[in-house]
Amino acid sequence: MNKALILTNGLLTTNDAKTAHGLIRGTERYEIVGVIDPPTAGRDAGEVLDGKKRDIPIFDSLQIAVKQLQKVDYLIIGVATVGGVLPTDMLDVIISAIKLRISIVNGLHEYLNEKPDIVALATEYTVQLIDVRKPKARKDLHFWTGEIYDVTAPIIAVIGMDCALGKRTTARMVRQACEADGINAQMIYTGQTGWLQGGKYGFIFDSTLNDFVSGEVENAIVSCWKETGADLILIEGQSSLRNPSGPCGLEFLISGNAKHVILVHAPKRRYFDNEPHWGEIPSVASEVEIIEKFGAKVMALALNTEECTAQEALNYQRYYEEELQIPVLLPLEEGVGKLLPALKELIGLTTEY
Repeated sequence: MNKALILTNGLLTTNDAKTAHGLIRGTERYEIVGVIDPPTAGRDAGEVLDGKKRDIPIFDSLQIAVKQLQKVDYLIIGVATVGGVLPTDMLDVIISAIKLRISIVNGLHEYLNEKPDIVALATEYTVQLIDVRKPKARKDLHFWTGEIYDVTAPIIAVIGMDCALGKRTTARMVRQACEADGINAQMIYTGQTGWLQGGKYGFIFDSTLNDFVSGEVENAIVSCWKETGADLILIEGQSSLRNPSGPCGLEFLISGNAKHVILVHAPKRRYFDNEPHWGEIPSVASEVEIIEKFGAKVMALALNTEECTAQEALNYQRYYEEELQIPVLLPLEEGVGKLLPALKELIGLTTEY
């Protein structure tokens, strides 16, 4: 695989760096060889992220990273900012990388290919500018057809109570747990990080014209099912059903015909995007009720334990299991293995499988 550096430039420990977080946890598309983040330089990126050493060093600057690593093919912009705006302090780093003949991978809405000076520089130094979020051409978009109803594999949407909760991470962990247990589970990515992690089936939801979102959901699922013979299909959710900055999720339940849901919640997060004027995050029970009114069944709750002590996490897990009478997962602390019996039952396998 091509060797890649991740650029976070001081944002690694914030929710804005969720792209970097996903890549640090794993990707099949690149070999991540380091992170550029001055405030945490000298540490291991995995330990900074979640306390797990992953042998990914953090560097103070691009120059230091390149000198120590010797070979770097790509610089990945590892942040997903509000509105997809490129942080101004990153532009100088990008220019320096291009001059070192390092290609740039950009998952933001601010496209590098629309900056003439950057395009000219990239041409001069013969490097690529890859804008992952750049919309598809009209001819490549799909309109909804109803073919989704031919899919016989269970479709599971991983939906969150808010943004940046770990929907993609949870979906990826469930897929990996299934794979380790001999279940052919496939994942549909719907954001730039899913593609960066090596996803084959999916689309970038927030770069897709509204008229074609339902068709792109359907096409990704149908293509995946036909080509892989999946036992079950997981859909990475985006935002949340009731986040006012970008409500999302019903498309997966209705157009994607997902009849099963893994819901993700951060019990200590009170407001949408931690912004009080955006409104309070509603109760989990009320979210479950809405989902089930649309014909889907919430089969598990996964907890993002930000700001929780280890004991608080366990207390919340017990509380929600008693309230909801479904499995409650602590993905980062315990993995997602306790969901496997329900998944096996869903696809008609016995627990001795």
